[in-house]
Amino acid sequence: MTGCRTISARCCCFLLTILVLWATQGQCAKKKPPLHPVNLNTATSAELQQVPGIGPSTAEKILQARKSYGSFKSVNDLEAIRGIGPKKLEKMRKYLMVVPPAQNKATRTAHAAAPSKAQPTTDAAAKPAASMPKPPPAAGEEEEP
Repeated sequence: MTGCRTISARCCCFLLTILVLWATQGQCAKKKPPLHPVNLNTATSAELQQVPGIGPSTAEKILQARKSYGSFKSVNDLEAIRGIGPKKLEKMRKYLMVVPPAQNKATRTAHAAAPSKAQPTTDAAAKPAASMPKPPPAAGEEEEP
């Protein structure tokens, strides 16, 4: 009888270990998605890897494509990368965005320098005085050369 109890205890211990490993596997395999969409035109490899479906290999392919072909115009451009098909892209889409390169610098500068309550500027206020057109001369006045 002692032999049966030992085997039974070993089986229970083994089954319990398998159950724990199986239960924790799902938790370890899933990563937390980013809180805000990742910009494909400025993201680092680490930032890209926060997106579900993008691992180290895919992140490097994205960075290489950006380096070789220039900035992304759309999230759909990722379909040209081997390993990213329509189904995978649809799962990742809500975590990705594309900001055109001209806006990247302005956006970063604005976020870094802007206080929490930014004052809106009009087009006239944003132009320097030298580029503003001169008002027409009043009646009887001559224009300066």
